[in-house]
Amino acid sequence: MGVIEGTDGNDLNRIGVGESIDRIDGSAAAKPVSPPPAGDSGLPSGSGSAPANAAVQRALWRMMSFYDAPLADLDEASRHDPDWPLPHLMRAGFLYSLTEPALLADACSALARAQALAGASPSAWPAHEQAHRIAIEHLAQGRWQAACQVWDDSLIEHPRDALALQWAQLWDFYRGDAAALRGRPARALSAWHEDDALYPCVLALWAFGLEENHRYAEAEEAARRALALDPHVPWAVHAVAHVMEMQGRFEEGSAWLRQQQAHWAEGNGFAIHLWWHKCLFRLEALDVAGTLRLVDAHLSGPANLQIGLQRLDAASLLWRLSLMGHDVQAHARALVADWPADPAHAGHYAFNDWHYVLALLAADERAAAEAWLARCAEQAMRPEDGARTNRWMAREVGLPLMRGVLALHAGQAQAAGDWLYPARAQAQRFGGSHAQRDLIDQTLIAAGCAPGGRRALARALLNERLLAKPATPLTRHWLQRLGDPPP
Repeated sequence: MGVIEGTDGNDLNRIGVGESIDRIDGSAAAKPVSPPPAGDSGLPSGSGSAPANAAVQRALWRMMSFYDAPLADLDEASRHDPDWPLPHLMRAGFLYSLTEPALLADACSALARAQALAGASPSAWPAHEQAHRIAIEHLAQGRWQAACQVWDDSLIEHPRDALALQWAQLWDFYRGDAAALRGRPARALSAWHEDDALYPCVLALWAFGLEENHRYAEAEEAARRALALDPHVPWAVHAVAHVMEMQGRFEEGSAWLRQQQAHWAEGNGFAIHLWWHKCLFRLEALDVAGTLRLVDAHLSGPANLQIGLQRLDAASLLWRLSLMGHDVQAHARALVADWPADPAHAGHYAFNDWHYVLALLAADERAAAEAWLARCAEQAMRPEDGARTNRWMAREVGLPLMRGVLALHAGQAQAAGDWLYPARAQAQRFGGSHAQRDLIDQTLIAAGCAPGGRRALARALLNERLLAKPATPLTRHWLQRLGDPPP
């Protein structure tokens, strides 16, 4: 697989967008999955080269299905049509979407190349492709909401632009915009047909949006329909896993992922996150030994955890275990040792920053956690950071959450609750899913169970939990810790 000009190929391999992406899940022998035949989107193209268009369609399928990275296909498209800006834009957008600060320079270089090509022949560039340029320019400035608005406006006119649907869903997710996660694909879906090659992927986008809006039955139905059309749609597998997590169907969820495993566990960039979901189901059953076996096999070591989005899954899981009183310090120290966190990159995305602090605290590296928090706070206060979406995320959610877990680590349980509970009310706006942000509730409950903690708050959160889903073994664990009789 080709690498970005001016970038060390070893660096790209390390973060999972180079050749090692072929086994990003750590499997022994990945089974290649061939892209479906490219259909006619009905959209005009900025290239008259059939091979270039075919390569871009393959790259788009890879972005939506997570089967290998799209970079080689984008390189091929540029070889067939060196003057077409879109492959360079797709490269930039893909790199930005990984939320890796170390890749920002490479993403900016790809964007600059696309801008230069677009300036040379602006009249030859279709409107929906120009919209991608404007949106990616917003991303380059950290204006995530503005980028999503551009894609939204473009999709009204071009509802079959799957690239806009895919990118908007990712950045809606990073911004925690649940209404847009559902509404955007819903507005476009009637323009798609079951025989369209990417229809199952688009249906999966809608399914996940339904789930994040608590419309669980509709979400599961849509996701299962997508998989009936094409089993190689991990986003649909993921949507069903989320439904089962939110409904407390932990045994059924574990079985679901096992049934679908042949289609996602090998050669797929989304495998680590689905293994994380498998761990959540095991942990909900209080199968700690089984959870740790999965961690050792799939959520540890640089061969498995190649990008920050994967490392934060591991950090989240280790923090959950530590809250329950299990010793995960060795696991956490290994995770931190393999996490290339440059202090200059602190404050890029509050959701990721919080998870890095969790990993540091689980590893008992308090001084490093405090230093990271200080750098994030400094970044959030810089005037030049004012236009970035992350500034609000950090100031209103990320920084209070970091301060809360630092207080808990110091044994200041009441202060932890005082920091965490107000941030909880706004936590959706710093991104992630309901399942990921449930970590805030579990931390609050653990703080409430600790000496000097806000026990009434922990009890109130458990009461809310019991109305949302059946009493699972994990919920009973927290009730017993609090001293309340389990239901």
